[in-house]
Amino acid sequence: MREAHHLVKNKFIETFNEEPIIVRSPGRVNLIGEHTDYNMGYVLPAAINKAAYLAIKERDDDIIFIVAADLNESFTTTVERCNYSERGWPNYVICIVDQLLKINKKIKGFNAVISGDVPLGAGMSSSAALECATIFALNHIFELGLDKFEMVKLAQKGENEFVGVNCGIMDQFASVFGKKGHVVKLDCRSLDFEYVPFELEGIKIVLFDSMVKHSLASSEYNVRTSQCSEGVSIIQQKYPKVKTLRDANIKMIEECLSQQTADIYHRCKFVVEENNRLIAACEDLKQNQIADFGQKMYETHVGLSELYEVSCPELDFIVSCARNEPSILGARMMGGGFGGCVITLVEEADLDNVVKRIKDAYWNKMNIGMNVYITQIEDGTNIIS
Repeated sequence: MREAHHLVKNKFIETFNEEPIIVRSPGRVNLIGEHTDYNMGYVLPAAINKAAYLAIKERDDDIIFIVAADLNESFTTTVERCNYSERGWPNYVICIVDQLLKINKKIKGFNAVISGDVPLGAGMSSSAALECATIFALNHIFELGLDKFEMVKLAQKGENEFVGVNCGIMDQFASVFGKKGHVVKLDCRSLDFEYVPFELEGIKIVLFDSMVKHSLASSEYNVRTSQCSEGVSIIQQKYPKVKTLRDANIKMIEECLSQQTADIYHRCKFVVEENNRLIAACEDLKQNQIADFGQKMYETHVGLSELYEVSCPELDFIVSCARNEPSILGARMMGGGFGGCVITLVEEADLDNVVKRIKDAYWNKMNIGMNVYITQIEDGTNIIS
Protein backbone atom coordinates (compact mmCIF):
# COMPACT_ATOMS: atom_id res chain seq x y z
CA MET A 1 0.00 0.00 0.00
CA ARG A 2 2.78 2.42 0.95
CA GLU A 3 4.61 1.52 -2.26
CA ALA A 4 1.82 2.65 -4.60
CA HIS A 5 1.38 5.82 -2.53
CA HIS A 6 5.09 6.69 -2.83
CA LEU A 7 5.21 5.64 -6.48
CA VAL A 8 2.52 8.11 -7.58
CA LYS A 9 4.01 10.91 -5.47
CA ASN A 10 7.58 10.42 -6.68
CA LYS A 11 6.53 9.96 -10.32
CA PHE A 12 4.44 13.13 -10.13
CA ILE A 13 7.27 15.23 -8.70
CA GLU A 14 9.71 13.76 -11.23
CA THR A 15 7.34 14.43 -14.18
CA PHE A 16 5.77 17.77 -13.23
CA ASN A 17 8.24 19.19 -10.69
CA GLU A 18 5.61 20.07 -8.07
CA GLU A 19 3.97 18.51 -5.00
CA PRO A 20 0.64 16.80 -5.75
CA ILE A 21 -2.47 16.06 -3.73
CA ILE A 22 -2.83 12.27 -3.29
CA VAL A 23 -6.13 10.40 -3.11
CA ARG A 24 -6.51 6.75 -2.09
CA SER A 25 -9.63 4.83 -3.14
CA PRO A 26 -10.02 1.16 -2.17
CA GLY A 27 -11.18 -1.93 -4.00
CA ARG A 28 -13.92 -3.98 -2.40
CA VAL A 29 -15.10 -7.44 -1.53
CA ASN A 30 -18.73 -8.51 -1.17
CA LEU A 31 -19.36 -10.90 1.72
CA ILE A 32 -22.93 -11.98 0.91
CA GLY A 33 -25.53 -10.74 -1.59
CA GLU A 34 -24.53 -11.83 -5.10
CA HIS A 35 -26.62 -11.01 -8.21
CA THR A 36 -29.04 -9.19 -5.90
CA ASP A 37 -27.92 -5.68 -6.90
CA TYR A 38 -29.62 -5.48 -10.31
CA ASN A 39 -32.70 -7.08 -8.71
CA MET A 40 -32.88 -4.10 -6.32
CA GLY A 41 -32.01 -6.23 -3.31
CA TYR A 42 -29.34 -6.03 -0.61
CA VAL A 43 -25.56 -6.38 -0.81
CA LEU A 44 -22.93 -6.56 1.94
CA PRO A 45 -19.63 -5.14 0.64
CA ALA A 46 -16.57 -3.79 2.43
CA ALA A 47 -13.68 -1.58 1.32
CA ILE A 48 -10.32 -3.37 1.55
CA ASN A 49 -6.64 -2.58 2.06
CA LYS A 50 -5.90 -2.70 -1.68
CA ALA A 51 -6.49 0.57 -3.46
CA ALA A 52 -6.07 2.88 -6.45
CA TYR A 53 -3.83 5.92 -5.83
CA LEU A 54 -4.03 9.17 -7.76
CA ALA A 55 -1.63 12.10 -7.49
CA ILE A 56 -3.10 15.27 -8.99
CA LYS A 57 -2.67 19.04 -9.42
CA GLU A 58 -4.75 21.48 -11.46
CA ARG A 59 -3.30 23.29 -14.49
CA ASP A 60 -3.92 26.81 -15.83
CA ASP A 61 -5.01 25.58 -19.28
CA ASP A 62 -7.49 22.90 -20.33
CA ILE A 63 -4.95 20.11 -21.01
CA ILE A 64 -5.40 16.79 -19.20
CA PHE A 65 -2.12 14.89 -18.81
CA ILE A 66 -2.32 11.45 -17.17
CA VAL A 67 0.57 9.09 -16.42
CA ALA A 68 -0.08 5.40 -15.65
CA ALA A 69 2.94 4.68 -13.45
CA ASP A 70 2.59 0.88 -13.55
CA LEU A 71 2.37 0.78 -17.35
CA ASN A 72 4.94 3.53 -17.95
CA GLU A 73 2.48 5.11 -20.36
CA SER A 74 1.01 8.58 -20.62
CA PHE A 75 -2.12 10.01 -22.20
CA THR A 76 -2.95 13.58 -23.15
CA THR A 77 -6.25 15.17 -24.11
CA THR A 78 -8.21 18.35 -23.30
CA VAL A 79 -11.30 19.05 -21.25
CA GLU A 80 -13.06 19.97 -24.52
CA ARG A 81 -12.11 16.74 -26.28
CA CYS A 82 -12.37 14.04 -23.65
CA ASN A 83 -13.33 11.29 -26.09
CA TYR A 84 -13.22 7.53 -25.53
CA SER A 85 -9.69 6.11 -25.77
CA GLU A 86 -9.00 2.80 -27.50
CA ARG A 87 -6.13 2.31 -25.05
CA GLY A 88 -8.62 1.45 -22.32
CA TRP A 89 -7.05 2.63 -19.07
CA PRO A 90 -7.50 6.42 -19.57
CA ASN A 91 -11.28 5.95 -19.81
CA TYR A 92 -11.65 5.36 -16.05
CA VAL A 93 -10.38 8.91 -15.51
CA ILE A 94 -11.91 10.56 -18.58
CA CYS A 95 -15.39 9.13 -17.89
CA ILE A 96 -15.49 11.27 -14.73
CA VAL A 97 -14.55 14.45 -16.64
CA ASP A 98 -17.33 13.59 -19.11
CA GLN A 99 -19.89 13.25 -16.31
CA LEU A 100 -18.85 16.53 -14.66
CA LEU A 101 -19.23 18.38 -17.95
CA LYS A 102 -22.70 16.85 -18.42
CA ILE A 103 -23.85 18.40 -15.13
CA ASN A 104 -22.24 21.75 -16.06
CA LYS A 105 -19.43 21.68 -13.50
CA LYS A 106 -16.59 24.03 -14.41
CA ILE A 107 -13.20 22.32 -14.45
CA LYS A 108 -9.83 23.11 -15.97
CA GLY A 109 -7.03 20.83 -17.08
CA PHE A 110 -4.97 18.80 -14.62
CA ASN A 111 -1.87 16.65 -14.33
CA ALA A 112 -2.33 13.21 -12.77
CA VAL A 113 -0.34 10.06 -12.00
CA ILE A 114 -2.21 6.82 -11.27
CA SER A 115 -1.16 3.51 -9.75
CA GLY A 116 -2.62 0.90 -7.44
CA ASP A 117 -2.43 -2.53 -5.89
CA VAL A 118 -5.99 -3.76 -6.51
CA PRO A 119 -5.45 -6.96 -8.53
CA LEU A 120 -6.88 -6.57 -12.04
CA GLY A 121 -9.60 -9.01 -13.09
CA ALA A 122 -9.93 -10.63 -9.66
CA GLY A 123 -13.35 -9.14 -8.90
CA MET A 124 -12.19 -6.47 -6.44
CA SER A 125 -13.34 -3.59 -8.64
CA SER A 126 -10.10 -1.90 -9.62
CA SER A 127 -12.03 0.18 -12.18
CA ALA A 128 -14.49 1.58 -9.60
CA ALA A 129 -11.56 2.38 -7.28
CA LEU A 130 -9.93 4.52 -9.97
CA GLU A 131 -13.20 6.24 -10.92
CA CYS A 132 -13.87 7.10 -7.27
CA ALA A 133 -10.31 8.35 -6.74
CA THR A 134 -10.73 10.61 -9.79
CA ILE A 135 -14.07 12.13 -8.80
CA PHE A 136 -12.89 12.63 -5.22
CA ALA A 137 -9.75 14.38 -6.47
CA LEU A 138 -11.48 16.61 -9.02
CA ASN A 139 -14.18 17.53 -6.51
CA HIS A 140 -11.43 18.62 -4.11
CA ILE A 141 -9.08 20.54 -6.41
CA PHE A 142 -11.86 22.37 -8.30
CA GLU A 143 -14.07 22.86 -5.20
CA LEU A 144 -17.13 21.41 -6.92
CA GLY A 145 -19.10 20.89 -3.71
CA LEU A 146 -20.31 17.36 -4.49
CA ASP A 147 -21.31 15.14 -1.58
CA LYS A 148 -20.37 11.46 -1.35
CA PHE A 149 -23.73 10.26 -2.73
CA GLU A 150 -23.39 12.48 -5.79
CA MET A 151 -19.82 11.29 -6.36
CA VAL A 152 -20.85 7.62 -6.18
CA LYS A 153 -23.70 8.09 -8.64
CA LEU A 154 -21.53 10.03 -11.11
CA ALA A 155 -18.78 7.40 -10.93
CA GLN A 156 -21.31 4.65 -11.67
CA LYS A 157 -22.83 6.64 -14.54
CA GLY A 158 -19.35 7.21 -15.96
CA GLU A 159 -18.74 3.46 -16.07
CA ASN A 160 -22.21 2.79 -17.52
CA GLU A 161 -22.34 5.51 -20.17
CA PHE A 162 -18.71 6.19 -21.11
CA VAL A 163 -16.80 2.98 -20.41
CA GLY A 164 -19.85 0.94 -21.46
CA VAL A 165 -20.02 -1.50 -18.54
CA ASN A 166 -23.53 -1.90 -17.12
CA CYS A 167 -22.49 -2.26 -13.46
CA GLY A 168 -24.73 -1.72 -10.45
CA ILE A 169 -23.87 0.87 -7.81
CA MET A 170 -22.30 -1.47 -5.22
CA ASP A 171 -18.65 -1.16 -6.32
CA GLN A 172 -18.47 2.62 -6.27
CA PHE A 173 -20.59 2.81 -3.12
CA ALA A 174 -18.33 0.45 -1.18
CA SER A 175 -15.22 2.26 -2.38
CA VAL A 176 -16.42 5.67 -1.15
CA PHE A 177 -18.49 4.73 1.91
CA GLY A 178 -16.32 1.89 3.26
CA LYS A 179 -15.50 2.01 6.98
CA LYS A 180 -12.73 0.19 8.82
CA GLY A 181 -14.02 -2.70 10.94
CA HIS A 182 -17.45 -2.68 9.26
CA VAL A 183 -19.32 -4.08 6.29
CA VAL A 184 -21.90 -1.92 4.50
CA LYS A 185 -25.45 -3.29 4.34
CA LEU A 186 -26.68 -1.47 1.24
CA ASP A 187 -30.25 -1.43 -0.05
CA CYS A 188 -29.76 -1.18 -3.82
CA ARG A 189 -33.29 0.17 -4.31
CA SER A 190 -33.37 3.08 -1.85
CA LEU A 191 -29.58 3.43 -1.33
CA ASP A 192 -30.23 3.41 2.41
CA PHE A 193 -27.30 1.79 4.17
CA GLU A 194 -26.05 0.83 7.59
CA TYR A 195 -22.65 -0.11 8.92
CA VAL A 196 -22.59 -3.58 10.48
CA PRO A 197 -19.59 -4.36 12.74
CA PHE A 198 -17.12 -6.87 11.31
CA GLU A 199 -14.46 -6.92 14.02
CA LEU A 200 -13.14 -10.44 13.55
CA GLU A 201 -10.25 -10.94 15.91
CA GLY A 202 -7.85 -13.50 14.46
CA ILE A 203 -9.80 -14.00 11.20
CA LYS A 204 -8.66 -12.86 7.74
CA ILE A 205 -10.67 -12.39 4.55
CA VAL A 206 -8.73 -14.47 2.02
CA LEU A 207 -9.43 -14.58 -1.72
CA PHE A 208 -8.40 -17.66 -3.69
CA ASP A 209 -8.14 -16.63 -7.35
CA SER A 210 -9.08 -19.50 -9.68
CA MET A 211 -7.08 -17.77 -12.47
CA VAL A 212 -9.80 -18.70 -14.97
CA LYS A 213 -12.37 -16.53 -16.69
CA HIS A 214 -14.76 -18.51 -18.84
CA SER A 215 -16.14 -16.70 -21.87
CA LEU A 216 -19.71 -17.34 -20.67
CA ALA A 217 -19.47 -14.58 -18.07
CA SER A 218 -20.81 -11.59 -20.01
CA SER A 219 -23.39 -13.34 -22.20
CA GLU A 220 -24.80 -15.38 -19.31
CA TYR A 221 -25.00 -12.25 -17.15
CA ASN A 222 -27.45 -10.77 -19.66
CA VAL A 223 -29.39 -14.05 -19.76
CA ARG A 224 -29.73 -14.00 -15.95
CA THR A 225 -31.02 -10.42 -15.90
CA SER A 226 -33.67 -11.26 -18.49
CA GLN A 227 -34.70 -14.47 -16.67
CA CYS A 228 -35.20 -12.47 -13.48
CA SER A 229 -37.27 -9.87 -15.37
CA GLU A 230 -39.37 -12.62 -16.91
CA GLY A 231 -40.01 -14.11 -13.47
CA VAL A 232 -41.13 -10.70 -12.19
CA SER A 233 -43.57 -10.22 -15.08
CA ILE A 234 -45.14 -13.63 -14.37
CA ILE A 235 -45.50 -12.84 -10.64
CA GLN A 236 -46.99 -9.42 -11.52
CA GLN A 237 -49.97 -11.06 -13.21
CA LYS A 238 -51.15 -12.17 -9.77
CA TYR A 239 -49.33 -9.61 -7.58
CA PRO A 240 -49.24 -6.31 -9.53
CA LYS A 241 -47.33 -4.52 -6.73
CA VAL A 242 -44.22 -6.64 -7.37
CA LYS A 243 -41.92 -4.39 -9.42
CA THR A 244 -38.66 -6.35 -8.93
CA LEU A 245 -37.61 -9.57 -7.19
CA ARG A 246 -36.95 -7.42 -4.12
CA ASP A 247 -40.75 -7.17 -3.68
CA ALA A 248 -41.31 -10.94 -4.00
CA ASN A 249 -41.25 -13.56 -1.25
CA ILE A 250 -40.73 -17.32 -1.29
CA LYS A 251 -44.49 -17.98 -1.15
CA MET A 252 -44.98 -15.97 -4.38
CA ILE A 253 -42.06 -17.76 -6.04
CA GLU A 254 -43.53 -21.19 -5.24
CA GLU A 255 -47.06 -20.17 -6.17
CA CYS A 256 -46.32 -18.36 -9.45
CA LEU A 257 -43.08 -19.88 -10.77
CA SER A 258 -42.74 -23.50 -9.59
CA GLN A 259 -44.79 -24.69 -12.60
CA GLN A 260 -42.82 -22.47 -15.02
CA THR A 261 -39.56 -23.45 -16.71
CA ALA A 262 -36.98 -24.64 -14.19
CA ASP A 263 -34.51 -21.89 -15.18
CA ILE A 264 -36.82 -19.00 -14.30
CA TYR A 265 -38.01 -20.67 -11.08
CA HIS A 266 -34.44 -21.41 -9.92
CA ARG A 267 -33.03 -17.96 -10.76
CA CYS A 268 -35.79 -16.10 -8.95
CA LYS A 269 -35.79 -18.49 -6.00
CA PHE A 270 -32.07 -17.92 -5.50
CA VAL A 271 -32.39 -14.11 -5.50
CA VAL A 272 -35.23 -14.07 -2.96
CA GLU A 273 -33.41 -16.58 -0.73
CA GLU A 274 -30.18 -14.60 -1.00
CA ASN A 275 -31.85 -11.38 0.19
CA ASN A 276 -33.32 -13.25 3.18
CA ARG A 277 -29.94 -14.84 3.87
CA LEU A 278 -28.18 -11.47 3.87
CA ILE A 279 -30.61 -9.95 6.39
CA ALA A 280 -30.13 -12.99 8.67
CA ALA A 281 -26.33 -12.85 8.16
CA CYS A 282 -26.23 -9.23 9.40
CA GLU A 283 -27.96 -10.36 12.59
CA ASP A 284 -25.27 -13.06 12.96
CA LEU A 285 -22.59 -10.36 12.80
CA LYS A 286 -24.37 -8.18 15.35
CA GLN A 287 -24.53 -11.18 17.72
CA ASN A 288 -20.90 -12.07 16.89
CA GLN A 289 -22.05 -15.50 15.60
CA ILE A 290 -19.30 -15.75 13.02
CA ALA A 291 -19.65 -19.51 12.45
CA ASP A 292 -23.33 -19.00 11.52
CA PHE A 293 -22.34 -16.15 9.20
CA GLY A 294 -19.74 -18.40 7.53
CA GLN A 295 -22.32 -21.16 7.08
CA LYS A 296 -24.51 -18.72 5.15
CA MET A 297 -21.58 -18.01 2.81
CA TYR A 298 -21.47 -21.74 2.01
CA GLU A 299 -25.25 -21.71 1.42
CA THR A 300 -24.83 -18.77 -0.97
CA HIS A 301 -22.29 -20.77 -2.95
CA VAL A 302 -24.63 -23.75 -3.26
CA GLY A 303 -27.35 -21.39 -4.52
CA LEU A 304 -25.03 -19.71 -7.03
CA SER A 305 -23.80 -23.08 -8.27
CA GLU A 306 -27.05 -25.07 -8.39
CA LEU A 307 -29.88 -22.53 -8.72
CA TYR A 308 -28.32 -19.49 -10.39
CA GLU A 309 -25.81 -21.66 -12.27
CA VAL A 310 -23.00 -19.12 -12.52
CA SER A 311 -20.23 -21.18 -10.93
CA CYS A 312 -17.74 -23.45 -12.73
CA PRO A 313 -15.74 -26.60 -11.86
CA GLU A 314 -12.73 -24.59 -10.67
CA LEU A 315 -14.75 -22.47 -8.21
CA ASP A 316 -16.73 -25.47 -6.97
CA PHE A 317 -13.50 -27.37 -6.34
CA ILE A 318 -11.98 -24.52 -4.30
CA VAL A 319 -15.13 -24.30 -2.16
CA SER A 320 -15.12 -28.09 -1.64
CA CYS A 321 -11.48 -27.85 -0.46
CA ALA A 322 -12.48 -25.07 1.92
CA ARG A 323 -15.21 -27.24 3.46
CA ASN A 324 -12.53 -29.77 4.43
CA GLU A 325 -10.57 -27.14 6.37
CA PRO A 326 -11.82 -26.66 9.95
CA SER A 327 -10.12 -23.27 10.14
CA ILE A 328 -12.10 -21.93 7.15
CA LEU A 329 -15.39 -20.65 8.57
CA GLY A 330 -17.08 -19.78 5.28
CA ALA A 331 -16.44 -19.75 1.54
CA ARG A 332 -18.24 -18.89 -1.69
CA MET A 333 -17.58 -17.77 -5.22
CA MET A 334 -17.59 -13.97 -5.49
CA GLY A 335 -18.64 -11.78 -8.40
CA GLY A 336 -20.34 -12.37 -11.73
CA GLY A 337 -19.24 -16.00 -11.96
CA PHE A 338 -17.64 -18.49 -14.38
CA GLY A 339 -14.24 -17.77 -12.85
CA GLY A 340 -12.61 -15.21 -10.61
CA CYS A 341 -12.22 -15.62 -6.86
CA VAL A 342 -13.55 -17.61 -3.95
CA ILE A 343 -13.87 -15.43 -0.83
CA THR A 344 -13.18 -17.18 2.49
CA LEU A 345 -12.95 -16.41 6.20
CA VAL A 346 -9.81 -18.08 7.56
CA GLU A 347 -8.49 -18.34 11.11
CA GLU A 348 -5.18 -16.50 11.06
CA ALA A 349 -3.36 -19.05 13.23
CA ASP A 350 -3.59 -21.69 10.48
CA LEU A 351 -3.49 -19.34 7.50
CA ASP A 352 -0.18 -20.38 5.90
CA ASN A 353 -0.95 -24.11 6.13
CA VAL A 354 -4.45 -23.70 4.72
CA VAL A 355 -3.25 -21.61 1.79
CA LYS A 356 -0.55 -24.15 0.95
CA ARG A 357 -2.94 -27.13 1.08
CA ILE A 358 -5.54 -25.47 -1.13
CA LYS A 359 -2.96 -24.23 -3.65
CA ASP A 360 -1.43 -27.73 -3.86
CA ALA A 361 -4.82 -29.44 -4.21
CA TYR A 362 -5.86 -27.00 -6.94
CA TRP A 363 -2.64 -27.54 -8.85
CA ASN A 364 -2.97 -31.33 -8.60
CA LYS A 365 -6.60 -31.31 -9.74
CA MET A 366 -6.73 -28.47 -12.29
CA ASN A 367 -3.06 -28.07 -13.25
CA ILE A 368 -3.44 -24.32 -12.72
CA GLY A 369 -1.43 -22.09 -10.39
CA MET A 370 -3.39 -19.86 -8.05
CA ASN A 371 -3.05 -16.33 -6.70
CA VAL A 372 -4.07 -15.75 -3.08
CA TYR A 373 -4.95 -12.31 -1.69
CA ILE A 374 -5.08 -11.69 2.06
CA THR A 375 -7.22 -8.64 2.74
CA GLN A 376 -8.60 -6.66 5.61
CA ILE A 377 -11.38 -4.09 5.85
CA GLU A 378 -10.34 -0.44 5.57
CA ASP A 379 -11.86 3.02 5.29
CA GLY A 380 -13.24 4.32 2.00
CA THR A 381 -11.89 6.96 -0.39
CA ASN A 382 -9.84 9.69 1.28
CA ILE A 383 -7.20 12.34 0.67
CA ILE A 384 -3.95 11.15 2.19
CA SER A 385 -1.72 14.13 1.48
